Amino acid sequence: MDWKLELVILPVSDVYRAKAFSTEKIGFHADHDHRVNEKLRFVQLTPPGSACSIAFGEGIVDPSAGPVQGLQMVVTDVQAARAELLGRGLEVDEVQVLAWGSFIYFKDPDGNAWSVQQLPPRP
Repeated sequence: MDWKLELVILPVSDVYRAKAFSTEKIGFHADHDHRVNEKLRFVQLTPPGSACSIAFGEGIVDPSAGPVQGLQMVVTDVQAARAELLGRGLEVDEVQVLAWGSFIYFKDPDGNAWSVQQLPPRP
């Protein structure tokens, strides 16, 4: 049996700001934005080419739960990914090259911490 992680829920304090940041600064695709009722709004966004999405909204998760650390995306070219994010106006750390891959890091407006990894060549 396959076990696939396909959705990660994030705490956000401002749904409109979080959606704009994720779509405009990171380049995620907006899959859903539904107001179910006055207490429940569900927003789902997906990174290009990813099988896993993020979701946030109103009535989904307590925004006071604090930021999520360790969210990670994988790309084939970390330098190009960094250039794209910088071009969108995002503050991104310099590339760090380690034995297990090259990384860049950034945070969203709610303090959720993201990393982007380029895997090292496989023998």
